[in-house]
Formats: sequence, C-alpha cells, structure tokens
Amino acid sequence: MAKTNGATQARPAPKPERQRPAHEVRLGRIKGAIWANTTEQGVRYGVTLSRIYKDQESGEWRNSASFGRDDLLLVGKVCELALLWVYEQTQSQSPSQTPDGDDIPF
Repeated sequence: MAKTNGATQARPAPKPERQRPAHEVRLGRIKGAIWANTTEQGVRYGVTLSRIYKDQESGEWRNSASFGRDDLLLVGKVCELALLWVYEQTQSQSPSQTPDGDDIPF
C-alpha cells in the first residue's frame, strides 16, 4: 500500500490477462477465433466468427457478428478451415478424450 500525505491508499489490483484464442483463421475481413475449453472429458473447441470493419466516423477498427451476402462464401471457408484445425488437434488426443470416446470418422 502507498502512503500519500500520511494516508494509506490501496493500489488497484493488476488486470487479469485476457484469455486468447487457441488459434485464429482469417480470410479478408472474416475472422474465426477458435477457443480451447478444458473439461473433465478433455479439451473441447468452440469457434466465434466476426467481420472486421473500419468505423467511418471514428476511423477505428471494429468487429461485427453480422455478415452480408458477399461475406457468406468467406464465412463458409473460414468455418471449413477452423474445422480442419480442430480436427487436427483432436487427432493428437487419445480416443478416450474425443467426444463419445470413439474415433471420429472424417
């Protein structure tokens, strides 16, 4: 604790580090973030999709979870690449760590 003019002040606690994705797939403005969640059954993966755009008023880069017609093919391709990455990761796990304990055919 720091002292200022004889008074004791508490220092703010450091911010906890933000969780980062296990992997990211990006094609143009479309990004897929792959998240690893450790469970009793092993690691489970989830994917969030976003579209990156530049705000015209502030000039800052932002994310959106909505996609236009012209984005949809890239969304599909990002999903395919994310699936392949997750599949490769789960192949390195033992069969007892895969979702139903079975080898997943691809």
